[in-house]
Formats: sequence, structure tokens, C-alpha cells
Amino acid sequence: MATGPIDHREAAPGNVMARLDRPRSDERTRIAVIADPHVSTREEGTSKLFEHTEAHLESAVDDINDRDIDYTICVGDITKDGERWNYDAADEILEALETPFRAVPGNHDVVKEGYDHENLPLAEFEERYTPDGELPFHERVGGVDVVGLNSSGGDDWLTDSHDGLIPEDQLEWLAETLPELDTPLIAVHHNLPTMSDQLLQHRDNNEPEMAIPPTMREPDAFLDVLEEHDAPLMVTGHLHLPSATKERGVREIMSPTTCSFPQSYLVFDVGPDGTEVRLIPVADHEGMMLGHYERHTDSYTGKGLTDMAAVRLAQFPLVDES
Repeated sequence: MATGPIDHREAAPGNVMARLDRPRSDERTRIAVIADPHVSTREEGTSKLFEHTEAHLESAVDDINDRDIDYTICVGDITKDGERWNYDAADEILEALETPFRAVPGNHDVVKEGYDHENLPLAEFEERYTPDGELPFHERVGGVDVVGLNSSGGDDWLTDSHDGLIPEDQLEWLAETLPELDTPLIAVHHNLPTMSDQLLQHRDNNEPEMAIPPTMREPDAFLDVLEEHDAPLMVTGHLHLPSATKERGVREIMSPTTCSFPQSYLVFDVGPDGTEVRLIPVADHEGMMLGHYERHTDSYTGKGLTDMAAVRLAQFPLVDES
């Protein structure tokens, strides 16, 4: 099946995924969120459509450049599995981006036991994709305070698992940083427990052989800090579908991926009346059909996640606090 990127001269403005009361800012600020592009130059197939990952990221970059965006952040899994050549390919595409670009690592961006290639070290990831060459980070963008956290691990921690964890040193940094911020937007790869619970519910009700992807370890300590300092919004990736949840007052918006159905990215428009989140496709109609077919037939887990994504797309907006 032939596929192609969106022709942005005819692109629709996207679909409203959420209208949130917070965060708010007197200075209107637009932030693009890309999740899980999984750029791969040497692989084909699977539900991630590896042979199309570069084209999908290019489509996102072209579209972002047309939308008066102030800042772009990726919430992880830039690459297939942390390969240097795939980072280089992603960076070549991102050179065309007209906004600042930042990223936090995903579980496929960092070293994991069993890899048979040289991974990009975490320090080099930080140098390439964070404002001051280190994680965690805080960066003021217009009226928004972007906070980037590493839940995925490094060269010598969490290498034996694809689970997530916010370690103690990052929790301490977060507890010291949040009180100084006016409008925090937390960017991290892994999800809150209530987001993972959505998968468990779908499995129990619809797809009993569906596997549950890696989850966040010790989430209560992380939630304690977010709740104590009234962090209004957290954006994540990891599960490759658009969804929303709220736990202990913390709103999580999960971004779909550019690589697999529904191939898209998000735009967060923060203004005086709150935040509007729009989903923007990066594939044309035939590309979406291919993405749906390949993911739906990939595995029980792929079928379950595809069905969950389709249900959520049919329910937009998922949240309307306006």
C-alpha cells in the first residue's frame, strides 16, 4: 500500500483532544509535543512502521514549522533502540525545525542489557537535547515552565528493565524547583498508574491475552511531590496512543506516537483561559490505514492498543474543563 506524509498546504487544524482549565498564562505559548518517533534507518515492518519513521518525523517537523509553534519537546524514544546512526538520522531531520528542540529519554533511548550495538551515552543525549546539557532540566518558554525528567535510566541504572523510575535525586531536585515556577508543564516518558490502569481495564474487558507494557516503579513518591506543589499538567508518551487521566490532582495527557497508529503529534496552546490540546496527524489517509492494519494485526497487545486508540479518537475531546 502506498503511503505518504500529510500535504500541509491542505492540512486541517487538527482535532481538539483536551480543553484544560490549567495551566494558564497571560502570554500565549504554543508547544509541540512529539512522542516515540522510533527513528530507524535499517529496519522495516512491525507495528512501528520502521521504514516510514523518517518520513513521519519529517512530516511533523514540516507541520510544526507552519503552525507558529514556540517550542518543541519529545517525550522519549527518539530512536529504535538508542543506536548512534538513528540519532544522527533524527538530528538531520530536526535541523529543519524552526523552534528550539528538547527531549527527555525513553526506555528505547538508553542502554539496556542485551543490546548488541553501541548506545549513545546518556551524557551525550543530555548534551544534544537539553538546554544546559543535563537532566533533569527547567526552561522558561513564553509563559510556560517546561520541566524535563528522566524516567528511563542511564548508562548504569535501570539497564535491566524497560520500567520507569524517577530516582531520589530527581525527586529532590523537583521538590526544590517546583515552588519557584509559575506555570509548570512536566515532560516525562513513563505514565502514572491510572494511565496504566486503562490498559488493565481494556485487557480484562476485551483482550485477555494482551500484555501490559513496562510501567512506572515507585510512583507514589513521584506523585507526592507533584501533588504537594500543585503541578497541574504532565505530558507523557510510551504507550503509543492518545489518552488522558487525572491522579491526585495531577492531569496527565499522553501523546500518541508519530510512528504507529494513529501517527500524530500534539500541540499545547496555553493562554489566559487555560490550555487547549490538539492532535495533528502526520500521515495521509492511506498511511493511517496502513498504520491501523499493521498495528492491529501485529499481536494481541498491538490489537488492544489499536482498539484503545480508536475508541479514544471517537471520544474527542477526552477532557473538557472549559
